[in-house]
Amino acid sequence: MVIYQIFTRTFGNKHVACKENGSIQENGVGKMKDLSTKILQKIQQSGFTHVWFTGIIRHATTTDYSMFGIPKQHAQVVKGKAGSPYAITDYYDIDPDIATDVPHRMEEFESLIKRTHDQGLKVIIDFVPNHVAREYKSIAKPKNVCDLGADDNIYKHFDAQNNFYYCPEVALDLSAINVLDTGETYYEYPAKCTGNDCFKSNPGQNDWYETVKLNYGVDYCDLGGRSEHFNPVPSTWKKMTKVLMFWAAKGIDGFRCDMAEMVPTAFWKYAIFRVKRYFPYIKFIGEVYNPELYREYIKAGFNYLYDKVGMYDTLRGVICGYKPAADITKAWQAVDDIRSHMLYFLENHDEQRIASDFFAGEGRKGIPALIVFALFQSNPIMIYSGQEFGEKGMEKEGFSGVDGRSTIFDYWSTSTIRKAFYNIGRLSTKQRYLRDIYYKILCLREEASISGGLTYDLMYANFNKSTFDTNKQFAFMRGQGKERLLIVANFDDKASTISVTIPEHAMKFLKIKRDYYLLTDLLTGEQIDAIISPNGEVRMQIEGNSGRVWKFEV
Repeated sequence: MVIYQIFTRTFGNKHVACKENGSIQENGVGKMKDLSTKILQKIQQSGFTHVWFTGIIRHATTTDYSMFGIPKQHAQVVKGKAGSPYAITDYYDIDPDIATDVPHRMEEFESLIKRTHDQGLKVIIDFVPNHVAREYKSIAKPKNVCDLGADDNIYKHFDAQNNFYYCPEVALDLSAINVLDTGETYYEYPAKCTGNDCFKSNPGQNDWYETVKLNYGVDYCDLGGRSEHFNPVPSTWKKMTKVLMFWAAKGIDGFRCDMAEMVPTAFWKYAIFRVKRYFPYIKFIGEVYNPELYREYIKAGFNYLYDKVGMYDTLRGVICGYKPAADITKAWQAVDDIRSHMLYFLENHDEQRIASDFFAGEGRKGIPALIVFALFQSNPIMIYSGQEFGEKGMEKEGFSGVDGRSTIFDYWSTSTIRKAFYNIGRLSTKQRYLRDIYYKILCLREEASISGGLTYDLMYANFNKSTFDTNKQFAFMRGQGKERLLIVANFDDKASTISVTIPEHAMKFLKIKRDYYLLTDLLTGEQIDAIISPNGEVRMQIEGNSGRVWKFEV
């Protein structure tokens, strides 16, 4: 499973001269139709199996679509001109920004699903279960669905059958927030509690003030603290399960579940069981950051969880030089019992770009990390569009300042994506090199030893050597059938001549006999002869910020 994350609103936007805080008319916007058969075919041929279309469901925006019967949103509770794709205004609707023909936006999405499937790719969309936009109101819900909050008792802070939490008899106070002066102050009475578990009427600037927390039957403010009220089944459980069923019936293949750990595992067990009873192939990917909770969420039905605190943080530390490469061993060992459930990545819409000044400063420095997370195990991996071209994310787009991230709040165009997919001749030599090495490594996932082979970490046998730096190099082996791979990633900026010790236990584990072997580097085509023997060494040259993937047969 190799996922390509596409931020739909910006991916197909070909507008070149975007201005800070620009409107949709000034900066343009990408459409679902920009994801043509040709573009999807190119993605599939680059080694990807799934596409995560981010920002599909209708969310709060300052753009006025009231002429199409879509409720206008108050700008004071929208972040940026375009708005956050995680402030949902209607769980049953498609975002009008990405539609060419707004009244037929759902048909356009259904067509996108078909085009994607026709190219051999599977479709993932976001499911945002923890919070909604402050002005949530569904205009597209099925007739048998009751809207969120429609039956709430607004005079109670908490009721297990309420969909929201309230601050009774108190209006929302946004005075602590630097909101836009629109001439008319946003009014909400009683105040609904804010999405990041802020249960007061006056959220702060750093709170998710544009969102409202959904109530799954957990009272976070009772005397005992966080009491659970799951019997009878809370109303929110039923309503959100219907949302999942609605999109599953559209033919999608998976949900990336936003902030899954802020929603109780009991709900996930309830909902995932019901979805998979009718759609057993649907995959659930959870954004869970607390390693102590990983196994609970997997037991609740999640197929995959973000490996953020472990593998991502470790690889970032190694790239930036404040962690030794040997720490990668600790990262995978901490979740070894659930390794097939861990999703590896180096970028997504929340994280800073590798090439940004806040991370590595250059996309090439991420290559050794790519070798590790793409080839070390057989678990799923994810690439954020633009990553493979060295997108820097260093523009000041508007609500998003210069933070090393590609904006999710503003109307914008991503230059590397525009050049790579819609005007390929404009890519620089550096960008082409990075793209080619990315695609080459991703396509190696089809090798038998990578897709389902055994893994052997060689690091313990290579400490205290002058010819191998465990701070800068990471080595491991893979094996399946007659195929064996010896893989080394070099996080050092400098080229090195190194020797990798292959311990006797690795020889036995991978069933390798002492012998002469012809090793072929799958990245360069270079060949070397080597004697592989118990506790012997294989000597090689390795470029800086690069790696070797030596293949041989037993």
